[in-house]
Amino acid sequence: MHSNHSAPHTLKGNGPDMKNLLPIYYQIKETIKNRILNKEYCAGQRIPSVEKLAEQFKVNHLTVRQAIGHLEQEGFLVSKRGSGTYVSIDETLKNSLSMEITGFMDEIFYQVQKAKTKSAEMNIIQAPAVIAEKLKLKPKKRTVLELKRMRHLQNNPFNYSINFIPMEIGSKIVKEELFQKPLLQILEQDLKIEFAEAVQFIQATFAGKEVADRLEVPAGSPTLFVERILYTKNHKPIQMLQAYYRGDLFKYIVRLKNIRQKNRNVWIHQDKLKP
Repeated sequence: MHSNHSAPHTLKGNGPDMKNLLPIYYQIKETIKNRILNKEYCAGQRIPSVEKLAEQFKVNHLTVRQAIGHLEQEGFLVSKRGSGTYVSIDETLKNSLSMEITGFMDEIFYQVQKAKTKSAEMNIIQAPAVIAEKLKLKPKKRTVLELKRMRHLQNNPFNYSINFIPMEIGSKIVKEELFQKPLLQILEQDLKIEFAEAVQFIQATFAGKEVADRLEVPAGSPTLFVERILYTKNHKPIQMLQAYYRGDLFKYIVRLKNIRQKNRNVWIHQDKLKP
């Protein structure tokens, strides 16, 4: 077992970056998951004890157990009573990408970093009526940048995305930069756009010919379709995303808690729970 482990972007050294918006348990979970994906923890291998991990990350045992518990639910780890916690031998799971949404825009940005952009096409088009309506474009200002990208995960086609961006913003995007960093990072950090909210729509669907060709799967294969619109503080839409994910390589996880409210049980997104 390696003694010096690489850390994901949200961690510095062996301990979590406390200033990061992502929960500490989540940062630890992603670090352990990356070690599994990078073969630092091999299939069937026992991972360090909760005590050792807590010492390494400089957190309490409960936080480590929370991270491990999530990885067990996702299928990356298996606990054996009286023996310890082991890396799953299910290679299919470990070659997939899971996205657990807790409501943080930082998390959307963080997950995108896992896949590498392999191709990018930039076209200037007149936005179709439905796109123009969602981006609140005026009739004489419907020119947008259409950005098509293919992302790969561990050398497998994983995601085909189409972005529509008004030209006042789209004209500032440099194609070469799309291979170096996520589009969200370019918009937020390079172009200094402050996003306030996002509306996301998710639907299970089947791959048509174009999507199937891009993702290198048979036509009719299951895919996950995501449509997302990003808004600034004055509720101005800046970007619209339409993305297709391979159904065999993507899991979308939402964690809910069952709590008692007003004499009845309700399911609440854990991000909505008060500390």
